[in-house]
Amino acid sequence: MYVVKSPLPDTHLKIVAEALQGALVDLVDLSLVAKQVHWNVIGPRFRSIHLQLDDVVDSARLHSDTVAERASALGVPPDGRAPTVAQGSGIGAVPQGWVKDTDAVGTLVSALGAVITRMRERVRATAEPDPVSQDLLIGITADLEKHHWMFQAENG
Repeated sequence: MYVVKSPLPDTHLKIVAEALQGALVDLVDLSLVAKQVHWNVIGPRFRSIHLQLDDVVDSARLHSDTVAERASALGVPPDGRAPTVAQGSGIGAVPQGWVKDTDAVGTLVSALGAVITRMRERVRATAEPDPVSQDLLIGITADLEKHHWMFQAENG
């Protein structure tokens, strides 16, 4: 059932829908990973890393909403349910329990790197079928790369 009709042809819509859904899943999981580490980080740099993790959570949540709304605007119902996120995320498992500050930074560098790699693939995939969605994904990727740089600099 299509409640909202996309202006894109079906072949293009399929590519864009997959890119947006994949981005949504990765962004929702990134916010969960960052919050999990945020709650459990310990060590001498606790406070600065704790606050930096919230910056990632805020960005990921903002971007996930933007991506979901873009999908809806194209007539594609976004799916951010827990089983969908768990099944489709490209982020590896995070440690359980307390996480030393240096390990917390490493976890975020890895998680952000995984999401950025997949986002760049989506940027390439959406270039022709929908430059509007591509532009959105480019902006999100740039923001994630900024967080990635900042976390890498923490352990530099």
